[in-house]
Amino acid sequence: MKITRKEVEHVAVLARLALKDNELDRFTGEMDQILGYVEKLNELDTEGIIPTAHAVPVENAFRDDVVRPSIGIDKALQNAPDPADGCFRVPKVIE
Repeated sequence: MKITRKEVEHVAVLARLALKDNELDRFTGEMDQILGYVEKLNELDTEGIIPTAHAVPVENAFRDDVVRPSIGIDKALQNAPDPADGCFRVPKVIE
């Protein structure tokens, strides 16, 4: 598949890119090489190859939820700069 300069100009317009003449020439050549490589990949025999989404097997890394005792109010407020009545007191941020 060969891409033309006019097609590259069209893609640039769609992407709202203002390309100079030398950039259009360069990107036409580069996109043509990319499309040529994709065409070469289409020549591969992929019969019997299972489609994959990842190159390596990925498993769910989440652990099951387990109910555990919390750290408690006193320990949670241990480093709070200004605790009050068992809560975190924070500066007013909305007037």
